[in-house]
Amino acid sequence: MRLLQTRRALMIGIAGVGLVSAAGCAGGAAEQAHDGHAGHGKDTGPVGVMVMAHGGGAVWNADVEAMLAPLAKDYPLEVAFGMAEAASIQAAAKRLEDRGVKRIAVVRLFISGESWYERTEQILGLIPGAEPQSGEHAEHAGHGAAAGGGHSMVLWRIQSKASYALSRQGLSDAPEMGAVLVERVKPLSKDPSKESVLIIGHGPETDEENERWLKTIDQRADSVRKFAKFKSVHVETLREDWPEKRVASTARIRAFVEQGGKDGGRVIVIPYRVSGFGPYANVLKDLNYEADKTGLLPSVEVEHWVRRQVKEMSAGPFRAPLHAHG
Repeated sequence: MRLLQTRRALMIGIAGVGLVSAAGCAGGAAEQAHDGHAGHGKDTGPVGVMVMAHGGGAVWNADVEAMLAPLAKDYPLEVAFGMAEAASIQAAAKRLEDRGVKRIAVVRLFISGESWYERTEQILGLIPGAEPQSGEHAEHAGHGAAAGGGHSMVLWRIQSKASYALSRQGLSDAPEMGAVLVERVKPLSKDPSKESVLIIGHGPETDEENERWLKTIDQRADSVRKFAKFKSVHVETLREDWPEKRVASTARIRAFVEQGGKDGGRVIVIPYRVSGFGPYANVLKDLNYEADKTGLLPSVEVEHWVRRQVKEMSAGPFRAPLHAHG
């Protein structure tokens, strides 16, 4: 439980004073329709926020928690670290419900809005596909992200009486991230006319989805192009978890950096990741480039994006788990 204890200690220390109390909020949840959709009743209580984030080392997690601290002053907020892991989601949902929350806005802090969306719906019981937790699931959960250990991708349905809204937009689709890219480029640039900017993302498995990643991140890169007249601004994905695709991506990435460094040129490398530089230092080993090795965090723009997701979901319908109707 070390990861969750660390998270809770940080949130209590820097944001606990402003957390919304469920005790002062009126009413119960609005009547739920049998199709799983909640109405816009007035007596629904406070909206709580669950932020799903991949999670990483201490720095990665602390970056996320620090970014969320201002939001935690305005909403009951919990983080579910992991790749849509049932144990982590169950723990975060329970903490929110224990605080009187009946409507939970789930912000999925992933680069792609497609990442684990259907799986999350299944875990929350919003669509069929996941069975209730069994003894076997509980054993696996004890070794999962919610326990501060490794990842557990065992699929099961959580127990919850809350209604849910899920964000669909990923950080690759977020206009706010264009400003983050400019924040990263600005201190590294000396003479844009001689500089090439390379923006690298993780990348998915399928070629079709990868094309969508490249397209949406390239739209964010337009902010860099507007900021200054660089020699080139280019987006690549490493396809990190798929060895054969990664080999081809690595070759293209290295070729771009090598070409950009010729004839007095400079290459600025910006990671399109939530936090850190990932494996890119190894990918670019022995090449000349400039990078501060900082991901999208820290930046207030990411918190602004999370806050916008919560506001948009709060204005729309919330869905009750299907099992809530028996």
